[in-house]
Amino acid sequence: MDRLDALRAFTIAVDRGSLSAAARALRRSSASITRAIDALEERVGTALLQRTTRSLKLTDAGERYLAVARRVLVELDDAERATSQGTVEPHGTLSVTAPVAFGSLFIRPILEDFLETHRSVRGRLLLLDRVVSLVEEGVDVSVRIGHLPDSALIAIDVGRVRRVLVASPAYLARHGRPKTPQDLTGHRLIAATSVTPHDSWSFSGKAGARALRVRVDPLLTVNVPDAAIRSAATGIGIACVISYQVTEQLATGSLVRLLTAFEPPPLPVHLLYPASSARTAKVRAFVESAAPRLRTTLAAAR
Repeated sequence: MDRLDALRAFTIAVDRGSLSAAARALRRSSASITRAIDALEERVGTALLQRTTRSLKLTDAGERYLAVARRVLVELDDAERATSQGTVEPHGTLSVTAPVAFGSLFIRPILEDFLETHRSVRGRLLLLDRVVSLVEEGVDVSVRIGHLPDSALIAIDVGRVRRVLVASPAYLARHGRPKTPQDLTGHRLIAATSVTPHDSWSFSGKAGARALRVRVDPLLTVNVPDAAIRSAATGIGIACVISYQVTEQLATGSLVRLLTAFEPPPLPVHLLYPASSARTAKVRAFVESAAPRLRTTLAAAR
């Protein structure tokens, strides 16, 4: 069995949960499936699967290899379709990751519309407030907020967001409005660790002065921004969140933006994907659909 057949045997065995199920799916003997996976493991020099009589479990190396194998097979299928049909329709599973709030607000509706348009694609949306390794975790496209380190990933700039301070009118009526970042030491503060993970908040200096950091002792610390926003809206204190997360509350007046003259520089938002994924029809089509919609949405949110 050649290497491509071996890759198919490996991925199908993982998907079906056993070597015998893969053999049935491929109409081969169980022994030939076993030999194919043994050959892959010998080639890469490590075990890809932990095998028992009843189940299969990927090793850490197997997880990484599976992501690569799936991309290779998708690209091969696309190339064959392009050769035989002249064009390639998006197909397969599209895996997208984004920060929790951003993904729920913006990426989810874009992905839903994409799946309605491209009926041969299945979607997988991972909402995570951490940096995801696209290659190792088998993700096709990622939304990243913040400045990017140098990498081999392709980055498409889609807009800017800001860290902002917000409070309810009721809170400001009781406790007054801070005029400088230093005034925050006398206020009740709400920290969302995914936005402000440290015990100090950063600000830009007014009128070109040097940037500054203010040490904070939050009354309430939460791990997701939605909880911080809800608490701020009830009048408990001042929350530090990202601008797109409070667009609706600022529009209705349930929250007020504070210290705008001291807000730190905006953070870039990018769509990221591996160079190898750029050749797949599903990734090309999704990026071409998502990028202009995100640019319009983020421009309006600013």
